[in-house]
Amino acid sequence: MRITRARLFEVRLPLVHRFTTSSHAKSSLDHILVELTDESGATGWGEIASPAGPYYCSETTETAWLTAIHFLLPAVLDAEWEHPEQVDRLWARVRGHEFAKAGVVGAAWDLWTRSQGVPLASALGGTRERVRAGVSLGIEATIDELLAQVERQVEAGYHRVKLKISHGWDVEPVAAVRSAYPELDLHVDANGVYESDDETIAHLGELDRFGLTMIEQPFAPRNLLGSAGLQARISTDVCLDESVVDLHDLELMIALKAGRVLNIKVSRMGGLTVARDAHDRAIGEGIPVWCGGMHEFGIGRAANVAISSLPGFTLPSDVSGSDKYYSRDVIAPPVIAHDGWVDVPEAPGLGHDVDLEWIDANTLRRFDSAEPSTT
Repeated sequence: MRITRARLFEVRLPLVHRFTTSSHAKSSLDHILVELTDESGATGWGEIASPAGPYYCSETTETAWLTAIHFLLPAVLDAEWEHPEQVDRLWARVRGHEFAKAGVVGAAWDLWTRSQGVPLASALGGTRERVRAGVSLGIEATIDELLAQVERQVEAGYHRVKLKISHGWDVEPVAAVRSAYPELDLHVDANGVYESDDETIAHLGELDRFGLTMIEQPFAPRNLLGSAGLQARISTDVCLDESVVDLHDLELMIALKAGRVLNIKVSRMGGLTVARDAHDRAIGEGIPVWCGGMHEFGIGRAANVAISSLPGFTLPSDVSGSDKYYSRDVIAPPVIAHDGWVDVPEAPGLGHDVDLEWIDANTLRRFDSAEPSTT
């Protein structure tokens, strides 16, 4: 297979509800959509779901745009490959920039599976016909507003609710939600906001009494020793997210016993190939995994559904319906959740059609390898 043309679309979609984490708030998202075309004229789509600012990680929309144009796409264009697993090797000299890589290799997987006439999920090794979905809720202005958001998602049938926490917004909101929903599968995510001192570890230990499924990413990404120390002192499972960017990080997590659960984000780990390999390694160590999200548009969300169909994804994943975030998505039909379950598409590739009209209507800038002047 040979890629003869590549296009990028930076698209902005408004969120139906403002989302706040420990580091920032957002009312809309700018993601980069990747279209690859082969010599037969067939196309495949991927999504670069990098944050706009350097808060979750060092990558941004701007760095991903430049990296894709100047390094990743030149490595892919006109190169011969037989399977999308080989695409990562084409840019082996490029360090980091996992979000940008994930979008390009995602388009390669979609293109290849469409050409083979197989669903993306089955090509990755998926075994499920549907996956359990959870939702992630941001920090709200008041506990009453948080409880209203939780009620809305529970009524929609979601199997798990994740609460963002931060300094001054942790024990009290968790206590309120647990009191209102004693049986709810509940976990919290700090996005690395806390320091790993004894006082903070003791404070986070107060969350043990709420029966949480996990405490996700309590400390800064490189602070695996801090996570290991916390895990040794609390009964609640620690889950790592930002700390595990590649398979070497996963090996370190295992060696240090820095957590008992892994959040596999396709974007954070550089794409579907690495995400699948991380799933396989985690299974070998008895570590349950789930698929986290970056508020992906439909293209990235469909890829997340596909990876979540693998057997090791035993916990609800962040593959909630598109309507939770966007009034209109970039794929048709959109990803839909029914009582907390999302069907795994049986059609080839991502299993969804791309809404080019809606993409064009919301594009901020574009790049076409056939028209170099558009950079």
